Amino acid sequence: MPKCIECSNMTTYENWLCYSCYQKKQKSHVYTDNHPSGLSYNDWIFHYNMIKGRIAETLIQELFLQLKFNVYRYGMENTIPGIMELLRHDNSSVASSIRSMPDFVIQNSTSKEIRLLEVKFRANGSFKINELIKNYPWEDAYIILVSKVSIKCITYKELKEGGEITATSDNHLYDRIEFSNDKAVIIEFCNFATRFFACVN
Repeated sequence: MPKCIECSNMTTYENWLCYSCYQKKQKSHVYTDNHPSGLSYNDWIFHYNMIKGRIAETLIQELFLQLKFNVYRYGMENTIPGIMELLRHDNSSVASSIRSMPDFVIQNSTSKEIRLLEVKFRANGSFKINELIKNYPWEDAYIILVSKVSIKCITYKELKEGGEITATSDNHLYDRIEFSNDKAVIIEFCNFATRFFACVN
């Protein structure tokens, strides 16, 4: 695989920067050329983040199907294809509310309990309440955080009470009594996450 011309980490293109170095140079206004793909920096970042998010969502969808939950895609982007591109530059409260809709509704096939899941990917394995929109409206949502080494979970209510997910915290999904009907399956999907996101920033 090609190496970054700045730091020698893996990258996608020959004689170019890795994602991390590209971001640093963009923030410092040192590097303004388009990506080798022809996309502008903003377009490239938008699509890069969308792809990471979609992979994380698919991973969690398949995990809960394996755990024998009924899984339903939620969120406006699943109801109206392309709406995320439409709302991309819209910072209104309406657009923020649409973007904040949880990704899944899941139902325990035994107890019939229904829960809302919001799936996030963070390479650093950290998530705090300030990463959600102000006055997040989904009080009963569970935040599932996929990282390069784990899958962790915290509720919005726990975030409101000062909780957070960090790289070293014990918020493992397999420890949640609501979902841990097969710990071995969850651990195996954590291994999938490690494989899929090993080189992702």
